[in-house]
Amino acid sequence: MIRVLVVDDDFMIARIHRKLVERVAGFTVVGEARNGADALRAVRELGPDLVLLDLYLPDIGGLDVLRELRAGETAGAEVDVMVVTAAQEVDTVRGALRQGAVHYIIKPFDTSVLEERLQQYARQRRELADMAIPEQGDVDRVFGKALPGPGDHPAPRTSGAPPGLPAGAAFPPAVPASASALTGPAAVPTRLPKGVTEQTAELVRRNLSSAQADGLSASECAGATGLSRVSARRYLEFFVSTAQAQVSLRYGTTGRPERRYHWLAGPSRPADIEHG
Repeated sequence: MIRVLVVDDDFMIARIHRKLVERVAGFTVVGEARNGADALRAVRELGPDLVLLDLYLPDIGGLDVLRELRAGETAGAEVDVMVVTAAQEVDTVRGALRQGAVHYIIKPFDTSVLEERLQQYARQRRELADMAIPEQGDVDRVFGKALPGPGDHPAPRTSGAPPGLPAGAAFPPAVPASASALTGPAAVPTRLPKGVTEQTAELVRRNLSSAQADGLSASECAGATGLSRVSARRYLEFFVSTAQAQVSLRYGTTGRPERRYHWLAGPSRPADIEHG
């Protein structure tokens, strides 16, 4: 059994990831951590085989957690780490690769992506355990399965959502084949995910498109629309996933950076309903 520690500051997302992991045969979740310090402590105390690591943590950045684990000064120096994060900056991906992450999954993601990466990781562990003196072909096979090939890259996200997540989760759930489509002059045509309604999307769109140059945070959007912060972020991330908005990070003196959303699709109403 492969023992997994889930690290995410959002308890709802952590619980969802726990359920997804435990659906994969051969994996069990031994604990959850909400910040970097607790993650390092949990690695020492629980001795997991694999850590699912978010990079946006409130105290220590995820890359710093990974560096500390890899420094060889902790009991968890040998633990494997799979990054699961919304961070898409090239330097961040490069930093995770340099620190030895076994994979990098970008939120929001389809649930099958995590399942496939976990199965891939389990196969790699089995192959390494069975090797005595590996030949080059053996090593190439293991590394070929550890990293995606040219044809293994996921298609551009148009749904903005991992399927199967319950209403109220930080990201919207599966995109049903029969759902309506939300399209616009600057948007990639896409179907409305379950849990995302045309009326609320239009409300969020109006507030986002009229925001000042520094954009809108999920908390500010929630205050302006009457939605919860989680629901507001779900709609904002939906617009990002359909290329109608983009995200910038505002760094403060402490804690995780604030995500600021900026409208891209112009002042006109972006959504026309197209029945699939």
